[in-house]
Amino acid sequence: MSYESEMLKSFKMPSRKEVEEALLESLFKHNGVIKEFSAGEEIVEEIADNFGLTEKQKTAYLETIYRKENRLKKSYLWHRLLFRAADSLAKGNLVSHPTETFQLTNQREWMLTEKGFDVALKLLKIPNSKKEFLSTKSYEVQKVVKKLKKRKRPSHYDPIDNEIKTRKKITESRLRKRGFRWAVIEAYDFKCAICGMKINSPDTLQWEVEAAHIVPHRLNGKDDIWNGLALCHLHHWAFDVGWFTLLDNYLVQLSSKIQHLPLEFGKFGGIDFIRDFISNKSPIFLPQEKEFYPHKSSLLWHREKIFNFYNEVTI
Repeated sequence: MSYESEMLKSFKMPSRKEVEEALLESLFKHNGVIKEFSAGEEIVEEIADNFGLTEKQKTAYLETIYRKENRLKKSYLWHRLLFRAADSLAKGNLVSHPTETFQLTNQREWMLTEKGFDVALKLLKIPNSKKEFLSTKSYEVQKVVKKLKKRKRPSHYDPIDNEIKTRKKITESRLRKRGFRWAVIEAYDFKCAICGMKINSPDTLQWEVEAAHIVPHRLNGKDDIWNGLALCHLHHWAFDVGWFTLLDNYLVQLSSKIQHLPLEFGKFGGIDFIRDFISNKSPIFLPQEKEFYPHKSSLLWHREKIFNFYNEVTI
């Protein structure tokens, strides 16, 4: 038995398998990423507390002698165990190693992969079907987000996807759909572009705001930032059914049919979710970077195919 193994046994530390599972669950709850393990890091204390480690277990250390340099190095046993478990997960392609993540995000972090995401959901007994709506981001989805944000904004843009989907393309499109959602809601700082509402669930695992396709996905609208808007549930619905559209200068065009809507319609707690938040020529909340603004081609399509269809007017 190695010196390290003897120390683990002596201090009755959790098994590596138990720590691996705890890491996957913690990664899930921390939006898919955790920093490298060092003293003072919240995640280090959090997992230790979940295992009920004593102060003695948390502060036990290993001693390594570097003979060439004639020096003694001390490292916490608990930190070493965490690293060993994370490294094992990385070798099994359940997480990305900090060196890999750094190339993607410029942050030295452990990040869940799609494979690790699925295992975490199973451990937490969460249906895989909910993956699309959770705020946890995988390494593969982050790659999609980076690709979407790095693309140069075209002057001429077709928001319709005419590509025939193969089985491989369908699998890729699921990742791209989640990447699209993240890219859009991040660009809008997780706020609705109409009312500015920003809120997540009490467990922080879900954002209320949605990534709305301007040209709907069901009509082959592309999963590009330029075909997206961050909208709350109510204003997403109102946009999709033509209660309002956007002009090329990103001002709101409100349906004239609002004048005929009964006053008791659209209200909750005395607030009218259309009239109190939307008026003609009012500006929307836009991303800080102009590269991420909705493309005029997408907005034109919405005015012609959705807004005009439901309102039978000519802009």
